[in-house]
Amino acid sequence: MFDLRRRRRKARWNIAEDLAGYVFMTPAILVLVSFVVLPIVWAVFLSVHRVQLLGGIDYDFIGFRNFTRLLADERVWIALKNTAEYVAIVVPTQTVLALFLAVTLNSGIRGKNWWRILYFLPTVTSSAVLTLIFMWIYNTDGLLNDFLAFLRLPTYNWLGDPAVALKGIMIMNIWSTAPFYMVIYLAALQDIPQSLYEAAELDGANGWQKFIYVTIPMLKPVTFFVVAMGIIGTFQLFDQSYIFSNGTGGPNNATLTVVLLIYQAVFRNLQMGYGAAIAFLLAVVIIAITLIQRRLFGGERV
Repeated sequence: MFDLRRRRRKARWNIAEDLAGYVFMTPAILVLVSFVVLPIVWAVFLSVHRVQLLGGIDYDFIGFRNFTRLLADERVWIALKNTAEYVAIVVPTQTVLALFLAVTLNSGIRGKNWWRILYFLPTVTSSAVLTLIFMWIYNTDGLLNDFLAFLRLPTYNWLGDPAVALKGIMIMNIWSTAPFYMVIYLAALQDIPQSLYEAAELDGANGWQKFIYVTIPMLKPVTFFVVAMGIIGTFQLFDQSYIFSNGTGGPNNATLTVVLLIYQAVFRNLQMGYGAAIAFLLAVVIIAITLIQRRLFGGERV
């Protein structure tokens, strides 16, 4: 009898603890449901409807027609190609540049605090302001072409030539985002135990060998985070492309990205259902690439 009463008291105590935990979690759960779960459910609802916005809002269920329309839409494939090219060039370049800057600052150079401030300035600058500055630099008679002409190199119409317009956005984005990831790498570098480098020196390793066999493996989890965040951020490219092309994705769809295409579908063509379907396509691509990357970086070991 005594054991039975003790078990009941213990069960009541566990229930009280569980309820207290859920009470403390309630604000976070409400935020999660309001800003994550409900928007996803609403996007699913929109993606299978044709939404009439003019003359009163009306929802017409059309099944998966918005998704089948994606396959025949040439601009969707152009946007995917541009975005994939952008990701494939920007993410590796900004990751390598961020690591190089972090290693440089971590090496004990003189005035490293000033160098940190100088390196980090592009990151704290407004994206819209930065884009306008680079548009001035990219002008046909702007600073970049003057510099290329001084070096006797070819000059380009950076804003009007479809062959180089997206490359101009890439250069700007690499320059502005690499310092952010540099700070993450710098924190990780300072967390690596010095005893590992001392042990490598005892084994006769030089500076390059210590970097390859000690630094790089120890930074593997951080590199996974940097690359994952870089992929997500670059796939969501919108503001630079919008400002560069005045919202058209030009010249000749050269700067058209998936997110800009979603914007055009919803806010220009008033096709909310089709825009939601494109958004789901983007989400599937990002999730698939992130899972592949997670497997390449060692899965659960990361």
